[in-house]
Amino acid sequence: MMGLDLIFGPSVERGPRDHRIYLTFDDGPNERATEAILETLSIERVPAAFFMVGAHVRRFPKLALCVADEGHAVGNHTEHHQKLLLSGRGTVRRELRTAHEAIAGSIGYAPSAFRAPHGHRSVYLRSLARDMGYTVFGWTFGVFDTARPGVEEIRRRVRKRLRPGAIVLLHDGDGYDPEGDRMQTANALPGILQDGRNAGFEFAPLSDLLNNHA
Repeated sequence: MMGLDLIFGPSVERGPRDHRIYLTFDDGPNERATEAILETLSIERVPAAFFMVGAHVRRFPKLALCVADEGHAVGNHTEHHQKLLLSGRGTVRRELRTAHEAIAGSIGYAPSAFRAPHGHRSVYLRSLARDMGYTVFGWTFGVFDTARPGVEEIRRRVRKRLRPGAIVLLHDGDGYDPEGDRMQTANALPGILQDGRNAGFEFAPLSDLLNNHA
């Protein structure tokens, strides 16, 4: 990935290769799934990171605040779930800045983590992220939970791919539909946590990796 980093800037895609793994959720907040996921995380005392779409935050600002109040990291995922790869500098700036303002206005402080929708980074992202104080994150693996393959299948896919330091990509929302159904992911989460712990992993906060890259 070093070649891509030279073009698009650095992206954190895994943590130290030890017993820690990192849960992340994209495309929320979502009124049903985010609430259910927060309940599970609270019961199990597990931290996570939520990369939020600005337009969804504007629709559900109290839910975004709840995520932050529960102690989870809140990251910027653009205003409209915009694919940035072919976007001009002005579009990239607007997508980041508008979502940044929505999130900060809802949770009371500025987010410091960014993830590009679909992982499609822009050549303009490096300087904009630096100017806004962002660490850019990717992921170690995703499991295509957005296709809704079934609760047990989502759980199986995560269990099969767990590895030391993994940043796990899941979804608590639909990037284009604020009311999209992500309850399969929410319902798979208790089993995912159980499997991770059974395999000897600890769920760690993604904030441990902020600015922890070259």
